[in-house]
Amino acid sequence: MQRDLDHPDIVIIGSGIGGATMAFGLANSDLKILILESGEQMPDSPDNDDQQKIFSQQHFKPDEVWFDKDNKAFRPGNYYYVGGNSKFYGAVLARYRQEDFEEMIHEGGVSPAWPFGYAELEPWYCAAEKLYRVRGNSQADPTEPPRSHPYAFAAIEDEADIAIVRRRLQKQGLSPYSLPLAVDIAQWSQSRKVPWDAHPHYFNGKFDAETAALSLTASHSNIQLLTGSKVIRLKTAADGGRIEEVVYQRNNQTCSVRPKLVILAAGAVHSAALLLKSKNTRYPNGLANRSGMVGRNFMNHNCTAVVGFSHRYCNRSVYQKTFGLNDFYLSDGAGGYPLGNIQLLGRVSGQILKSSLPAAPGFALNYFSRHSIDFYAMSEDLPSPENRIQLDGDKITLHWERNNWAAHTRLVKKLSNALKKCGFYFVMSKPFDKRTPSHQCGTVRMGIDPERDPLNSYCQAWEHENLYVVDASFMPSSAAVNPSLTIAAQALRVADHIMQHRLAK
Repeated sequence: MQRDLDHPDIVIIGSGIGGATMAFGLANSDLKILILESGEQMPDSPDNDDQQKIFSQQHFKPDEVWFDKDNKAFRPGNYYYVGGNSKFYGAVLARYRQEDFEEMIHEGGVSPAWPFGYAELEPWYCAAEKLYRVRGNSQADPTEPPRSHPYAFAAIEDEADIAIVRRRLQKQGLSPYSLPLAVDIAQWSQSRKVPWDAHPHYFNGKFDAETAALSLTASHSNIQLLTGSKVIRLKTAADGGRIEEVVYQRNNQTCSVRPKLVILAAGAVHSAALLLKSKNTRYPNGLANRSGMVGRNFMNHNCTAVVGFSHRYCNRSVYQKTFGLNDFYLSDGAGGYPLGNIQLLGRVSGQILKSSLPAAPGFALNYFSRHSIDFYAMSEDLPSPENRIQLDGDKITLHWERNNWAAHTRLVKKLSNALKKCGFYFVMSKPFDKRTPSHQCGTVRMGIDPERDPLNSYCQAWEHENLYVVDASFMPSSAAVNPSLTIAAQALRVADHIMQHRLAK
C-alpha cells in the first residue's frame, strides 16, 4: 500500500456543494487540506451543449448501477466530476422556510424538527448566498423567511414569453416569485444558447461547487485537490473511535492518508455506503452507526414535470427557469396540509423530449415544445427508516417507497388547473423516479440523541470525534425546496465551528 507523502491535516471526501464549501470555510486555517474526488474536472467541450448526447445518449452519466428493492438494476442520475452533481444542477439556491426547521404535520405523516431553528442558520445562509453569488428578490414570495441581508444581486428577469405566463398567474391571485439563482445571466448568454438546468458547463456563468467555492481556494497553497481518487474505506484506531486512516484508489494503486480530521461529503448514498463498508470488529454495523440509522431515512423529493400546451402560445425562451410559486407550500391554500413548491424547469426542447419519446417524429416534438411551458412540482418526502440503502460488498441497493404522495398529486392538480386558466388547454405530467436522485438526503442524519441520530448538530459523528458528514446526508427532513443552499450554509457553520473550537486548541 502506497502512503501519500503530503500528510494532510484534514481530508475532505468529495468536491460537491458540501465538500467544496467546507474547503472554502477552512481555507484560512493554515493546515494542509486534501480533497479526494473520485471524478475528474468537467472538460470544456461542444458535448456540453449537445442535448442528444446529454439526454438521449446519457454521455455524462457514469457506468454505475444500483439496484431497487426488487433487485432490478438501474443507472442513477449521479455525476462524478469536480463539483459533483452541482455541475448539472438547476442553480436554484433557496433557503428552507422558517417552518421547515420545526415539526410540520403533513397529510402523509410528520416532518421532524431540526436540532436548531432557522435563526441559527440564517447568518450562514447569507454567507452562502454571497459565496455562490445568488441573484434574487425576496419581496414576492409569501413564505420567505426573515433575512438579515438582502440579495447582493438583482433577480434574473423573465424572458418575454415567460413574463406573459407570470402575469397570467398573478391575475389568478397567485404570487409567482423570482427564483434565487446562482447564475450570471450575462456571462451565460454570451457563451451558451441552452438552459443551465441539467446542462453541464465549464465556467460559463453558473456558480456551482467548483466555479464558486473551489475556485476561491485555488490561491491557497495549503489546499490540494486530488482527482480520480475513490475512497474505499475508513479505518479506526485500534484503541478508540477516531478515524485513523483514509484508504483510496488512484491510478490502479491503493493509497492511504492519516489526517487529524475527516470530512465526508460523498453524497447521501455514497457517504452512507462508505460508513457501512468500513465496518470492523469494534464497529460491526458500520462506522457512526450505534443508532442503526446509517443508510436509513433516505429521502428524495416527490417531483413531477408538468407541461402546459396551447397552439396560441409561442415560447421562444432559451433558459425559461426564472420564477416559482410557494402559494401551496405551507398549506393547500384553504387551510389544509402543506403541498409543496412549484418552479419552472429549464427549457424542454424537442430534442430533450426525444429522449423520452424516441418513436415520436422530431417535427411534432419541436412543434409541441415551441407552444408549451415546463414546470416542476416538488413535495416533501418524509423520513422513514424503511427507506434506506443497503450494501452487499460493493452492490448498492436502494429501498425507496414514495410517501406523502397524495399531497403531491394535489399539488400537481393545483398547478394543472392554474395552467388551464392561463390558456394552456392541454396539460400533461410525468413523475420523476428513482433514477433521478438529485435531491437525495437524510441517510446519516443529525440530531440530539446518539441512540437515534448518527451525528450531532454540527454534523460530527457521536462515536468518532474527528469525523464530520456535511453533504445532504445530515438532513433530518427534506423540506420541499432545493437543498443545495442549506447544505452550503450548514457547511460554513460547521467549518466555523471547527475553526473556533477544534483548530484553535
